[in-house]
Amino acid sequence: MSTVNTVTEQLTRAGQAIEHDSFAIIDAEAGPHAYTQEQWPVVRRMIHANADFDFNGATAFHPDAVEAGIRAMLAGATPVVADVEMICSGLSQPRLAHFGMRTHQFISDADVIDAARREDTTRAVQAMRKAHGAGLLDGAIVGIGNAPTALIEVVRLIREEGARPALVVGMPVGFVSAAESKDLMAGVDEVPWIVIRGRKGGSTLVVSALHALLALAEARQKSAERG
Repeated sequence: MSTVNTVTEQLTRAGQAIEHDSFAIIDAEAGPHAYTQEQWPVVRRMIHANADFDFNGATAFHPDAVEAGIRAMLAGATPVVADVEMICSGLSQPRLAHFGMRTHQFISDADVIDAARREDTTRAVQAMRKAHGAGLLDGAIVGIGNAPTALIEVVRLIREEGARPALVVGMPVGFVSAAESKDLMAGVDEVPWIVIRGRKGGSTLVVSALHALLALAEARQKSAERG
C-alpha cells in the first residue's frame, strides 16, 4: 500500500501533474515491496531523483527512522548537519524555514582543514567533530552523502562520546569504505537511521530523503490543523 505525497513544491498544475504521474509510474513499476506505508514515500522520492529502482531494496530503515525524522521537523528549529555544502544547497529553503530549520556544514572551515592535516585525518571527520563540539549533533538531523569517513565518525561519536542525533541519513557514495560505513551505521541501536546498502549513494539522495520527510511532516501538520 502506498500513497502519493500531497505536499509538493510544484507551483503549477502542469508541474503537479507531472510529479503525480511520475510517482504513479514508480509505484506501478516497483511493484510489491517490503517497505511500510511511511517508508515508501522516502524510497519513492529517491527513485524519482535518480530513475534508479535499485533503491527499492537497497534502502534500509531503523524501525523508528521516519517517525523520528517527522517529529524532529515538527519540533521546530532542528538543525540539519551535513557533510558537504551540496546537501545544504539542495534542500528547499522555504520548506526548512517553514519549520525554523537551518543547515550547517564545516567541511571547508580553516580550523577543520588545519585539524585534518595536524591529525592526519579527513576534513569530513574533523567537520563532524566540530559539529559535536558546538553542540549541534544532539537532536539534529545528520545528512551524509559524500564522505564515508564522516559517517564512520558519527558512529564513533554516538558510541564513544554519547552524541544523540534525532536521525542520521547516511548515504555516502564511493568505493573505499562507503558500503562498510553504512553497514556500521545500520548496526547502531541508539539512534534512528536511514542508509543505502552498498556503494551507491550521494548528496542528491540525502536531499531527496529529507524532502520526503519534510513533505510528510507538512502533511501531518496540516492534518492536525484540520482536526
